[in-house]
Amino acid sequence: MKSRRIAILGSTGSIGRQALEVISGDPALSACALAAKGNWRLLAEQARKHRAQAVAIADVDAFDDLKKSLPPGTDICTGQDAMTHLVRLTRPDVLLSGVVGTAGLRPTLAGIECGSTLAIANKETLVMAGAIVMPAARRAGVTVLPVDSEHSAIFQCLSAGRREEVRRVVITASGGALRDCSDEQIAHATVKEALNHPTWRMGRKITIDSATLVNKALEVVEAHWLFGLTAEQIQVVVHPESIVHSFVEFCDGSVIAQLARPDMGLPIAYALRYPQRPDRQVALLDLPAVGKLTFKALPPRFGRAVNLGYEVIRRGGTAGAVLNAANEAAVEAFLAGRISFGQVVGMVEDILNRTPAAEEVTLESLLAADAWARIQVRQAVEQQEGIRQ
Repeated sequence: MKSRRIAILGSTGSIGRQALEVISGDPALSACALAAKGNWRLLAEQARKHRAQAVAIADVDAFDDLKKSLPPGTDICTGQDAMTHLVRLTRPDVLLSGVVGTAGLRPTLAGIECGSTLAIANKETLVMAGAIVMPAARRAGVTVLPVDSEHSAIFQCLSAGRREEVRRVVITASGGALRDCSDEQIAHATVKEALNHPTWRMGRKITIDSATLVNKALEVVEAHWLFGLTAEQIQVVVHPESIVHSFVEFCDGSVIAQLARPDMGLPIAYALRYPQRPDRQVALLDLPAVGKLTFKALPPRFGRAVNLGYEVIRRGGTAGAVLNAANEAAVEAFLAGRISFGQVVGMVEDILNRTPAAEEVTLESLLAADAWARIQVRQAVEQQEGIRQ
């Protein structure tokens, strides 16, 4: 049986490493292409182990070291557009985008051009450019599969009925590392505290997003584009146990939920093997041992962050690009110690509220909005630093 060829963008990150574990245990899957930002040592190790046809690395200074560490004949793409070149070179059956931020947009569009099934763990691509990615995928007949645990859950639940029968979807939120802290503690949380997630182990940026709950704002927008939902059809609730990943309510009152242990291997494997379910050897979900499942309405401090997602849907245009870019830049500033944790959401909210109207949504207008938002964050951070001095 011919294996399904997988290209992994962000192979050295959390999603990429888990995807390679899934591929290692499944003879029906193979890794044909791997891409990383700068970790050439791990990239080379992965490429050797999985006999990748080609690799890509953004850091041009790593080219010589990477080339010496790869088997002869392995193609190497480097530079800012390395991932896009990699996709076009290898034309994978499935393109798994596990990179952080806007970097996944151009290679995702290249994947659509190549007819690759899209497995999207990079929610920022749809938040920023769902208005062009989803129509392009439909025109090309390309399947788009969500890898976020919440959207994978919704995707699976939707098989119980037709899209027009959906009344609402409910996305669950763990509440992040600071869910049990006071408002005062949250305002002055350290990087270490914000990265100490109680149930999931993820990359730094997404873990901070989980602590601010901006990740749920991004997921609201992602659900809008993936499933054609209005803002009124999407709800977010806090679910500390992270067992119910999302649920869907249909027009007759039936509610279908997807439950599983907190394990990103499940949605990754589901997307890579779709439409088949992979036979995974995992521990059974023991609900009596779990004891109880709790659900809570969003407290005001979380609601402010999540409302950014609803605002993006209402505004349309380039608002998603502004939200995504402003948040990326604000999180970077927090991780660098330049602003406090409590300033992140307010800074993003202010910039989103000042989003200039776009006459037409194009790749160029989205990239311009992205650049504008990053400039606004930089200026706001520099102003804060000037005040402190």
